Amino acid sequence: MSSLVKKIPSTHVIYSFSPSNKPVEKATPGEIIVFETLDAFGGQVKSENTLLSSIDWTRVNPATGPLYIEGAEPGDTLVVDILDIDIADYAIIAVIPGAGVLRDKKFEPRVKILPVSRGCILFNGIKLVVKPMIGVIGVSPPDNSIPTGTSGPHGGNMDVAEVTKGSRVYLPVFVKGGLLAIGDLHALQADGEICVAAAETPGSVTVRVELIKGRKPKLPIVETQNYIHIIGYGETLDEAAYRATEVAVEALMKEHSTSFEEAYMLASLVVDLKINQSVDPAKGVRASIPKNLVSIDSLLQ
Repeated sequence: MSSLVKKIPSTHVIYSFSPSNKPVEKATPGEIIVFETLDAFGGQVKSENTLLSSIDWTRVNPATGPLYIEGAEPGDTLVVDILDIDIADYAIIAVIPGAGVLRDKKFEPRVKILPVSRGCILFNGIKLVVKPMIGVIGVSPPDNSIPTGTSGPHGGNMDVAEVTKGSRVYLPVFVKGGLLAIGDLHALQADGEICVAAAETPGSVTVRVELIKGRKPKLPIVETQNYIHIIGYGETLDEAAYRATEVAVEALMKEHSTSFEEAYMLASLVVDLKINQSVDPAKGVRASIPKNLVSIDSLLQ
């Protein structure tokens, strides 16, 4: 990689997406940027003996940035190509009483440090293939601050396993410059992030930024090789599923020039609803549609 590629070090982090955040770097459309990231615990977990009670919870889920994209204006779409994700040789996972899907159970706080080597994580002797992904990727909302630990139409802590190398993320631009920030890398995460943490790891993300002028999606979109994923959010999984489904049906109506009733039936045959986030303040559900049935154009307004 050229030495001229811009890097944003992990010393530049935010804890909320906000129009008041000052950009720490600028990029033009087509430019490649490297975001160096802290782990979700902000580097505060040093060993398995670290007491969770000693952690400053105002310093978790840091996102590196923000990056100002030249020419980005409200109503545009920011397109982020994930070119590469490099992770550390370890990951951290923890269980926290009162957190996770089984938050009502009585259990002790515990931290595990997981070695990462040769493309695998070792968990109690079990080898698990790493699948590096980005937990937090987002832009500034229009006029308020949203903590990096939650998600919304701006993106944020979506925890979508498909946000990985080779994927493309489409985010609506709400403020001039967009103010992109990235963090919360996972060496591995299953859908739902059941215990409230995944294999949290520091690392770096290499992206290319582009713009689609004058049109934007209602919700964040992730494009992979075979699917387009619409990322819903809500106070409940039902609400998140509703938002993602509504956009999916609207896109099918537009793509196939058909009625709501016809698109609604088609969605029941071809749209998969999958849980990304079941444990954070905003729950997350994605609607996944085969790319031969819908285009990005049908998702922009």
